[in-house]
Amino acid sequence: MLELLKSLQNIVDCSKRIVFFGGAGVSTESGIPDFRSVDGLYNQKYKYPPEIILSHDFFMDKTEEFYDFYREKILITDVRPNPAHLWLAKREQAGRLSAVVTQNIDGLHQKAGSKAVYELHGTIHKNYCMRCGRFYDVKYIMDSVGVPKCSCGGVIKPDVVLYDEDLNSATVTGAIRAIEGADTLIVAGTSLTVYPAAGLLRYFNGDKIVLINKGRTGMEGRADLVINDSVGKVLSGIEIR
Repeated sequence: MLELLKSLQNIVDCSKRIVFFGGAGVSTESGIPDFRSVDGLYNQKYKYPPEIILSHDFFMDKTEEFYDFYREKILITDVRPNPAHLWLAKREQAGRLSAVVTQNIDGLHQKAGSKAVYELHGTIHKNYCMRCGRFYDVKYIMDSVGVPKCSCGGVIKPDVVLYDEDLNSATVTGAIRAIEGADTLIVAGTSLTVYPAAGLLRYFNGDKIVLINKGRTGMEGRADLVINDSVGKVLSGIEIR
């Protein structure tokens, strides 16, 4: 591990435009469960499969049941950024990290201080009335009972990308531009099985790809450095200089 960390330190020191592409494994160290691991949400028993509950059609047809699951399993706000989030924020402040592209919806990168964050799957911290477009924060959703309603009477929808919904085009465009302009791409905490998000990596034309993940992703052959360990543990061992 020491040699791997030395190699990563060298790559980071020689990079001026790092882009970080992260998934659920970045936030699990803050106490947020992932979806696909043995203990993840997709391997737990519910009345309906989570993939169905978190779909556009289910939200529209069974909105109250959607919110029962959403409040219990997805709305996790009493968590703090872990060493991975903090390292990335400091790296951005030092002017050596261009952007974070994340599949997570928890807002922990922003809570840590990161500014250039592309949230491919949206965020729990923004919610909008489907009738008038009025904004509501996450506290409003948590404190409401049943289906949260706007003052106009419209149903409020979380600004998260559900199954069968398209990614936000402006977010995708920004993420692609960041990846295209990067000299180093750090891919961490993701199994790279969720598309179209994972497909954005094909836009990278820079020098080095670093892969940090506990399990295999299928991208090992393309990476210049592979470290099979937790993201926070690895990044906290890298100096920012």
